Amino acid sequence: MKNLLAILAATTALAGAAGAEDIKAFNIGLLGGENAQDRLNSNECLRKYAEDTLGVPVKLFAPADYDGVIQGLLGGTIDMAWLGASGYAKVYLTDPTAVTPVLVKANLDGSFTYHSIGFARKDSGITSLTDAKGKVFGFGDPNSTSGYLIPSVEIPAVIGAKMEEFFGEVKFTGGHEQTIVAVNNGDIDAGVTWADGQGNWEDGYNSGALRKAVDAGLVNMNDMVEIWKSKPIPEGPVVLRNALPDDVKTKMTALVEGLHAADADCAYGVAAGDTSGFVPITHDYYESIIEVRRQQSN
Repeated sequence: MKNLLAILAATTALAGAAGAEDIKAFNIGLLGGENAQDRLNSNECLRKYAEDTLGVPVKLFAPADYDGVIQGLLGGTIDMAWLGASGYAKVYLTDPTAVTPVLVKANLDGSFTYHSIGFARKDSGITSLTDAKGKVFGFGDPNSTSGYLIPSVEIPAVIGAKMEEFFGEVKFTGGHEQTIVAVNNGDIDAGVTWADGQGNWEDGYNSGALRKAVDAGLVNMNDMVEIWKSKPIPEGPVVLRNALPDDVKTKMTALVEGLHAADADCAYGVAAGDTSGFVPITHDYYESIIEVRRQQSN
């Protein structure tokens, strides 16, 4: 905590006093992936740090779906969020002046990618996408990169057919946690979620929705089997609304960038598992995902 406050004090001195006093509150949007209360709990430490940093009330918002955060950023009711790459692409394609990517979560090896993971219960007999033919297959959210956009491009190439024709039913569960629980409970036969793909399967890997589900006691990964893994996907950015005062953007960027070094437990909750921290990123990193999203919307 002392290290973090020192970083913020230095940042404040560099940025100058003007700016923060011009805002009355600051709102952080939390993308879906786990239930709302768990999202709020995991990010409460960040909320407190932000409140201390900015000197104004800070609130967390955990909408029911991804679009709630996206529309909040576009409409000015949410000031900061950690988006998926597809979510950022939607914001950018809707209004390229709305937000700016500032940071990205780095894996333990320093990479900025993750994977969409196809999985099923081990006792289902499904060990590959081919085995899931005619079965109920679950996706999280239409605005999720790993929960829909990338699988919708890569899976048809693997199965050699349209998903709606190959699977018995294609079903949106509402989020990553919902997909994991639905597969675990046998409500759907298989589905996709996100993970860094590093570390051990039985831990839910090092970070991602599977790791959060394991931590929450929702699933035993020994009951699950991986049936597909996407190519590496660009990790989504932490974005800040461009209309914010420069001082506020500077302070919040420094806060998140310094979070892992100052409070590793807080960073674990914010980053959905083990991470080496948040590091600077620019819009250019997401141009490929933006193009995929643009093509999908045509």
